[in-house]
Amino acid sequence: MKIYQQILQIQTSGKGLQEITRKVQQVISESEITSGLCNIFVRHTSASLLIQENADPDVIQDMEYFFGKLVPENDLGYTHTMEGPDDMASHIRSALTCTSEQIPLSGGQLLLGTWQGIFLWEHRTSGSLRNIVVHISGD
Repeated sequence: MKIYQQILQIQTSGKGLQEITRKVQQVISESEITSGLCNIFVRHTSASLLIQENADPDVIQDMEYFFGKLVPENDLGYTHTMEGPDDMASHIRSALTCTSEQIPLSGGQLLLGTWQGIFLWEHRTSGSLRNIVVHISGD
């Protein structure tokens, strides 16, 4: 069994979902591992990872709309506001989603469904440089 690991640095431009499927697939190609498992992990508490439909952009827009209603910013009940009005809301959104995902590999390709893509979800209003660990194990 081989193991390969790389950290992707992704610059976000603010709150929203950014597809990173191609970047993860590029790391898999560099690894030369054709069969196994790809683990991805975002090293932040105000961003998350999501596997979601990548064919219709309305899905992404509706996800952002729903989470905006579910976890509003500027809630007067938040006590952790040192970094701004979006700070605690971003931590809650991250807790409700995922900071890691596992995807099987076959033939050197991610075994995602036809309409699935991997997204980095930035929960902060301003952009940030995000680090995503891509860890691949297999043959």
